[in-house]
Amino acid sequence: MKEYTVRDHLKEELKDPYFKELHELSQQKLEVVKKIIAYRIKYKLNQRQLAKQLGVSQQHISNIENGEFSSVATLEKVLLGIGYSVKIQAVPLRGKARNRLSKVLSRN
Repeated sequence: MKEYTVRDHLKEELKDPYFKELHELSQQKLEVVKKIIAYRIKYKLNQRQLAKQLGVSQQHISNIENGEFSSVATLEKVLLGIGYSVKIQAVPLRGKARNRLSKVLSRN
């Protein structure tokens, strides 16, 4: 019997357009998080030190590093402080993903 791996499971899940859209968003967030963590490592800073340097709270740094981008202004301030800018782009959802998301949002 063939072993079913996480990679196999992800490949199967990515066939679902809704899941694929959410996965792509998570991957984009992960790339932002990696840049912030890499900066902290390069300059040997903990979250508190980086927060003080950038004029934000340690909690904001922690939230961003956990993929919680609730404040675009704070995210922008952090990224500008480490040498990056923010690019926000609205892109249309594709067919099935759009329909499924509409159903999910209408339940709330």
